[in-house]
Amino acid sequence: MRLPGPVHAGNEGLAFLVELAAFAALAWWGFTAGDAVLVDLVLGLGAPAAAITLWGLFAAPKSRFDAGLPVVLLVKALVFASAALAVLAVGHPVLAAVFAAIALVNTALATLDRDARFRAARDEPSAG
Repeated sequence: MRLPGPVHAGNEGLAFLVELAAFAALAWWGFTAGDAVLVDLVLGLGAPAAAITLWGLFAAPKSRFDAGLPVVLLVKALVFASAALAVLAVGHPVLAAVFAAIALVNTALATLDRDARFRAARDEPSAG
């Protein structure tokens, strides 16, 4: 399913915002999870740093490793599920559910759209 140009651009923009929200949710949870300032600091910085590192290695458009679509989707699911659980843990179940739903729909649309665009580009006759 190939999304029309403006919808594609909007969905790509939303994907970036969802990624940023996931990292922010992990920080929010981390800074409030512990009973000591040092624990809060380590978790508040460490949880999003771990997610950002994992994302950069496997799920980013210019990721360090081309591990294939199943690994990319697994990393996205891990990061987004962790973020939704983090929001749930800080006491906002509705926000957690809304985030999870948006992340799921956005990722599904982006995956179908990228696959359709890849197939269309592959099937176009080359000029020359």
